Amino acid sequence: MSMTRDTDRATRRGSVFERLAAFSYRHRWGALLLWVVLVAGITATSTAVGSAYHNDFSLPGTDSQAARSVLERHGSAQADATVQIVVEAADGIRETAVEARVEAMLGKVSGLPGVRDVRSPYEDGAAISEDGTVGYATVALEGAAENVPKEDVLRVVDAAEAAEGEGLETAVGGDAVRGAEEGGGGAAEGAGILGALVILVFLFGSLVAASLPVVTALFAVGGAVGLIALASHLASVADFTPPVMMLVGLGVGIDYALLVFSRYRGELLRGAEPERATRVALDAAGRTVFFAGCTVIVALMGLVALGLGSLQGVALAVALTVLVTMAASLTLLPALLGLFGARIARKVAGRAARATRAEGAAWRRWAAGVQRRPWVALLVSTVALGTLALPAAGMRLGFADAGNDPAATSSRQAYDMLASGFGPGFNGPLVVVVDGGHTRVAGDVRQALEAAPGVAAASGPIPTQDASVWTVIAFPDSAPQAEATSDLVDRLRTAVLPPLERETGAELLVGGPTAATEDFAATVADRMPLFVAIVVGLSALLLLLVFRSVLIPLKAALLNLVSIGAALGAITLVFQHGWFGVEAGPIEAFIPVMIFAIVFGLSMDYEVFLLARVHEEWERTKDPQGAVREGLAATGKVITAAAAIMIVVFAAFVLSPDRMLQQFGLGLAVAILLDAVVIRCLIVPAVMQLLGRSAWWLPAPLARLLPKPGLERH
Repeated sequence: MSMTRDTDRATRRGSVFERLAAFSYRHRWGALLLWVVLVAGITATSTAVGSAYHNDFSLPGTDSQAARSVLERHGSAQADATVQIVVEAADGIRETAVEARVEAMLGKVSGLPGVRDVRSPYEDGAAISEDGTVGYATVALEGAAENVPKEDVLRVVDAAEAAEGEGLETAVGGDAVRGAEEGGGGAAEGAGILGALVILVFLFGSLVAASLPVVTALFAVGGAVGLIALASHLASVADFTPPVMMLVGLGVGIDYALLVFSRYRGELLRGAEPERATRVALDAAGRTVFFAGCTVIVALMGLVALGLGSLQGVALAVALTVLVTMAASLTLLPALLGLFGARIARKVAGRAARATRAEGAAWRRWAAGVQRRPWVALLVSTVALGTLALPAAGMRLGFADAGNDPAATSSRQAYDMLASGFGPGFNGPLVVVVDGGHTRVAGDVRQALEAAPGVAAASGPIPTQDASVWTVIAFPDSAPQAEATSDLVDRLRTAVLPPLERETGAELLVGGPTAATEDFAATVADRMPLFVAIVVGLSALLLLLVFRSVLIPLKAALLNLVSIGAALGAITLVFQHGWFGVEAGPIEAFIPVMIFAIVFGLSMDYEVFLLARVHEEWERTKDPQGAVREGLAATGKVITAAAAIMIVVFAAFVLSPDRMLQQFGLGLAVAILLDAVVIRCLIVPAVMQLLGRSAWWLPAPLARLLPKPGLERH
């Protein structure tokens, strides 16, 4: 028998996935050692070299970017990062003892590393509130806010907090402070991994079997994190990239390994030996994993079309993570199956002997029930998803400011103290740059700003180092995140400043963090249609090639759009409208495009995995209804488990202290939940039932032109 199998292997040349599985299985210790050496080497190198994460929030072609560029060219302090040390005393900060303590504290701050200049509140009467209880010192740092070392900022915070007591309260605010105080995923990664392991143990009934997908994912994510840290020296990679890529990498890595392992287990149940089961699993499910991974990467590459440097680095990093997880599922997992295959086979055989019903019987009955009333399932599901998606139509994009930070943070305390002493708009000043003309022009600009509706006060003009450019600071009478502030920015650019430009010949630019936030949100919104068209078009083309059907790709694209819309609606309700006690505020401007790219790719994973088995049955029997039942019976349990793992991993990031990660985790978890439960279990069987044979329709001329890649090999 052994000679027969060897001869069969020699005479039949398998696919590249099967050959790869056979090689990793036979050389299991070598493959495992290679992965250990690679991950250890990458980790050691990245630790020694360090990372160079850099936030690139430049927006070429916008007013705010032009204003910043002008200030940088002419040497203005407004181009560098500043933080405010806010002091408050009930008896007044001009009281002699309080002033002495404040000045002593500012003297210590001025000698700290990274501090370029300190301007005391006692040097500028405008830096003390009208009632004299609140004041602020301006600390100029070296470099832009997103690039100032966190250690330098935290030293300033520590020095300010050391002066508290005896009636004096201090806090430090500014974008650099918020960045230094932000946390990463915290314990979210550990909670997600633990939850995934529990689900896998229940699924397979064995800790060893459950551990293999988790170990595979950990190897992949470990290698990817090191590679991204090294890549940050060559390209702009945002500092919030590592938790995002770990979030996606853990979910995708466990999922891909689960798909392969599930097929492996199915082959064992059919009586295959461990090596044969490994080869068949990689030959079949390995193709699905490869195509699904390519779909996710294509969707992420669509972010490059947005032309936003801060997102391009994240997209490339997450795409690299998905690529590494694919490689681990196709090479490391077969090696692990070679090491533990015999033990797993015994467990599988024992559970099969105790089983009282056939695999997939419940899913087969479910599919039959949906097929009996397809219109009911379709209409109820579509109405529910559409209702959840409605709030997304009113989504306001922006960036959370210190007003959304936890109450215990120094940045939030400074925000509240400044708003109390100087008004809500003080935390979001608009920097109007006057390029050209002379001082009188800058004075006219200040007068125009003071007379403009929505402006509480204006200060300046402040000259640059070469005295050729001036800045005028306008303070709105509304909070930075208020819609009235957005309207004010538009009004200044379209109605208030253009007449002055025509009269004086000077260029007037509205910049500053608040205006930059508006520009970023507007840029994302303007480029979103092109991004969606690229991602949907390329993904539909891939499905057209694989399934050789016109309607299947259209159905998949529409359903994915619906699930993403519902997920964005859920984010809007929770974070914008403040459901469940969450601090209300705008949705981070890049969250919708990131969620769209990742969820669209991940949704295609389940689409491919389900329809691959449906297509297999269709090709074998030409019975469209039976093909759907058997496809769902074969994949329903795995898709549900895979989705549950994704949901647990993603939802764990809601525990993160970072608001962006909370939005990201909730959006991905809701999207996967809806996709796996509502779309795959209800809408897809209903639509396939209604389409019948036409679901696999392909015009004859197109059929002759398209290649036949074949997703499954049987």
